Amino acid sequence: MMKTFVIAKNVFQEVVRDRILYIIGFYVLALAVAIRALPEFAASTQNKMFLDFGLAAMSAISLIIAIFVGTGLINKEIEKRTILLLIAKPVSRGEIITGKFFGLSSVLAVLIASMTVIYLLFLQFGNIPHTTASILIAAVFLCLQLSLMAAVAITFGVFTSTLLAVALTFAVYLMGNITQNLVDFSRLSRNPVIESISQILYLVLPDLSRLDLKNDAVYGLQALPDPFALFGNAGYGLIYIVMLLAIAISLFSRREF
Repeated sequence: MMKTFVIAKNVFQEVVRDRILYIIGFYVLALAVAIRALPEFAASTQNKMFLDFGLAAMSAISLIIAIFVGTGLINKEIEKRTILLLIAKPVSRGEIITGKFFGLSSVLAVLIASMTVIYLLFLQFGNIPHTTASILIAAVFLCLQLSLMAAVAITFGVFTSTLLAVALTFAVYLMGNITQNLVDFSRLSRNPVIESISQILYLVLPDLSRLDLKNDAVYGLQALPDPFALFGNAGYGLIYIVMLLAIAISLFSRREF
């Protein structure tokens, strides 16, 4: 665990040195522009639009970082040949993968926590009605969702080029958000081939809609989500992350340098 912690710490420091966290300033600017501009276009629904925009921007910014940084964590080490130094040290390849994952996940957690605080401050000073508890729960599950995407990015980055890994990870994200819709659509088509394909996609790809609670926060549901459903969805995300990391470790262990 100590070796994994050291690797995670190094990843965190490296990402921070790359000024990734400066993107928080861009988020503040985007919220400031939105809170001023939205009343000009939709005065009657500006509150809902700002709530939706703030969470959507938070998700998009964090997703870009998770994918582009995650796919390059291993490939960058390989291209610079620094992977040889890591392997030569008394550290296993599994510890390298898990350390990289936890380092990136900690960056995403800090990023999402900072943007959530800023978002809530804008809502407070703008006198925009909102349910703080729903927003905080949505932020926690967004962090879990992006950690899952970081695991996907690292897994693809282990065995393919950075560019292809980015494309594949984006594809998984897009498909993971519509797998339930695909299953429903295939049932309407009554075509056994389409139904089989949609079921396979649903089983293989992560169901990211389980970890997306933005609508609950935006539309201000006063009653919090069912705790059993929350724990079940969180467990689903964690199990999927463990499976992806196991696959990444297996693939990385077989690579020759």
